Amino acid sequence: MSAPEKHEFQAEIAQLLNIVIHSLYTDKEIFIRELISNAADATEKLKFLQTSGSAVFEPDRPLAISVTTDDTAHSISIADSGIGMTHDELVENLGTIAHSGSKAFLEQLKAGAGKPSSSGDPGIIGQFGVGFYSAFMVASKVTVFTRSFQPDETGWIWTSDGVSSYEIEPAADLPRGTKIVIQLAESDREYSRAHRVESIIKRYSNFVGFPIELNGSAVNTVSAIWTRNKSEVTDADYDEFYKFLGHDIDAPHYRLHFNADAPLAIRALLFVPKHSLEKPGMPKIESEIHLYCRRILIQSKARGLLPEWLRFVKGVVDSEDLPLNISRETMQDSALMQKLNKVLTARFLKFLDGEANGDPESYAGFFKEFGHFLKEGIVSDYAHREPLAKLLRYETSVSETPSALADYVARMPEDQKEIYYISGADRAACLASPYYEGLKAKSHEALFLHDPWDEFVMDQLREFDGRKLIAAEKAEIALEKTEDTLDDTAARLLCNFIKESLGDKVGDVRVSRRLVDSPAVVVESDKGMTSSMRRILKNLNRGEAPPFKQDLEINPNHPMMLGLENARKSQPELAKQVAEQVHDNALIAAGLLEDPQSMLKRMNALLEQLVTK
Repeated sequence: MSAPEKHEFQAEIAQLLNIVIHSLYTDKEIFIRELISNAADATEKLKFLQTSGSAVFEPDRPLAISVTTDDTAHSISIADSGIGMTHDELVENLGTIAHSGSKAFLEQLKAGAGKPSSSGDPGIIGQFGVGFYSAFMVASKVTVFTRSFQPDETGWIWTSDGVSSYEIEPAADLPRGTKIVIQLAESDREYSRAHRVESIIKRYSNFVGFPIELNGSAVNTVSAIWTRNKSEVTDADYDEFYKFLGHDIDAPHYRLHFNADAPLAIRALLFVPKHSLEKPGMPKIESEIHLYCRRILIQSKARGLLPEWLRFVKGVVDSEDLPLNISRETMQDSALMQKLNKVLTARFLKFLDGEANGDPESYAGFFKEFGHFLKEGIVSDYAHREPLAKLLRYETSVSETPSALADYVARMPEDQKEIYYISGADRAACLASPYYEGLKAKSHEALFLHDPWDEFVMDQLREFDGRKLIAAEKAEIALEKTEDTLDDTAARLLCNFIKESLGDKVGDVRVSRRLVDSPAVVVESDKGMTSSMRRILKNLNRGEAPPFKQDLEINPNHPMMLGLENARKSQPELAKQVAEQVHDNALIAAGLLEDPQSMLKRMNALLEQLVTK
């Protein structure tokens, strides 16, 4: 037997090899992904050549990938039945870092080197020519056994410690394909343990298009159904895949399976769970959209594929032509990532709109669980505010079943130009609100907001379908005077008296023309503020309320105001106490009373005067 050929790495190649081993990849475990990706490429090339009619060695040998671990010998091997390599290809592909055999193969095809028109493009992953050298991150020695697909070729063995040189020698009786045997360094012997390797394969390479066996047992048993036509996938297939991907025992509430051609050729399969895992007071959940390139995981829980407010969506996005960095761990083109985000988000919102209109009952269940995410999007994402607004659902004064804003607009009478809303803990609270009285008297419908943050949503949204969104307490409602009412002079004098009695507790005191049953109501002097927003801001500011004062509006038609005007002239001290009580009652109605003790003391005094007359 002749002595092995010895080849020295050139000086610059040795330096590059050192970078690949020590600096290129984030985690050492990536070497398994890279070698399986290379094995998949080699197998895909062989499949393509067979389809194109080329003669191959061992044509009946199954196309597969096998991984073998030996915890005693501290080694791991990865073998494929793919295209294999000749002597010259070993020198060219493994002796030269950054020379990609896969890239060269594709370039030959593009140049028309025997490519039949019916054969299509092979699904090849590699493009940088550095993946093989990731083995040296964990190896003390790497041995490659390979036999080309060409019938008249022979087998070869390539060996290197990854330092300065490699050796090549002939080998007889090798099967077609390539087997890489890695003798693990002492610090990296964990990769000779089967359970460790299995978890890595399932994480990165679970959806490779060829069977992968680990020590004789199948590993990748779940198929990459996002690469198949929707007509070929059953509901049971989707549910099984979702439960595997989402680690969930329930089937998903929604699924969206689609392809797009621009700005990249992408395949996406997105799911909405049945229940939200993000509850009030709990930390934010992480996005579970995984980025793949030709079924190989590039980024788990990839950031930026969808906006943060869609973090409840789970699924996969796969592209055949992602502009990846050399380690294939991130995308190089951030602008393209933004375009990808835009395409995915727009498509998902269009899908939700279709579901909302097609099956309102199912959508109501979705909105109950995930509506707060959509509201977060309206507050934080101007670009998608309009389509998100169409997806909002609220109870209204005429409908206990949550309505879309478009439905509200369709029910508006011709003389109504604005969309009104009222905040309250529940329906009963909204119906009893003094702010609703004027709207009710005018037969104007009102949206009922039960989520404290809904007012911020309305404040950011500002309008819908050309109609302004107006808080009921800011609505300009003018009811007609009744017979039993204060005249303008008496009303002005009473307002002045109440203002003097309350002092700096209140801003302005004025007559209201929108109250029916309530004697008075507090309103915010700031046009952009409402009572419920004040409560939220106070809680956020640890009890410190916004600096501007509230105004008080009185109902000139209410018997209490008529009686208070009489008491102002005959019993000013009693009238002052009543004025203070009217103000506190209005604060209670708005949920803003801060000092109940002084209010209770005053009320008891008033009751005492009433019963001891």
